[in-house]
Amino acid sequence: MKTVRRVYGFHAVRAALEHTPEKLITAWIDGHRKDHRLIELSDRLAALGVVVERSDRKQLDRLAEGNNHQGIVLQLDLPQERGETALKAAVEHSPETAFFLILDHVQDPHNLGACLRTADAAGAQGVIVTKDQAVGLTPTVYKVASGAAESMPLYRVTNLARVLKWLKQQNVWLIGAAGDASKTLFQVNFTLPLAIIIGAEGKGLRRLTRDECDFLVRIPMSGRAESLNLSVATGILLYEVVRQCRY
Repeated sequence: MKTVRRVYGFHAVRAALEHTPEKLITAWIDGHRKDHRLIELSDRLAALGVVVERSDRKQLDRLAEGNNHQGIVLQLDLPQERGETALKAAVEHSPETAFFLILDHVQDPHNLGACLRTADAAGAQGVIVTKDQAVGLTPTVYKVASGAAESMPLYRVTNLARVLKWLKQQNVWLIGAAGDASKTLFQVNFTLPLAIIIGAEGKGLRRLTRDECDFLVRIPMSGRAESLNLSVATGILLYEVVRQCRY
């Protein structure tokens, strides 16, 4: 199933042109600006047959809901978030070893966008998020993800604890990130069918989520900082999977 969404700004529009040109519908461009970047993007969109409308700043502000659009807003026909049924089908029918990222109540769209981008680069099969108290596929997420929001499946589930129990029944190992874990990520086998679980910003894993984990791991810290940014920590964990499985 698909839905119409808007993205804005040079970076997001270029990503859409590169990754999903067939899904572009309409573009609105500030007709009062003579920026060469806008002219370039306008020409590329027109060459693809996309309707390009000249607009003013007020209309663009409204279309971008007050966010920084840099003079361009783009409307696309993109995949919607998927549900639990789609997740189960993906796990049951995939010929590949399970490799998922689970975000437990992550609320910052910049973090979600960065995690989608990293999960896509690392070869994960999907990102699982909670239905409540968690960010979804917003325009900011699309912009930060730089094309990965179009290619990386995002599964939104109502009851994460139930999904975790089901994943374990499918022989998927659950590895949670926790600063107080006794083992580092370098001491755990990541070559199994698995899901990496990351807790919310500043809070970490919820108790129910933590209790379902087969292993808890931490990233060794040598400096004064107590923790890493959520998306940075996610990247380190996902690429430890890549290192162990491919190199």
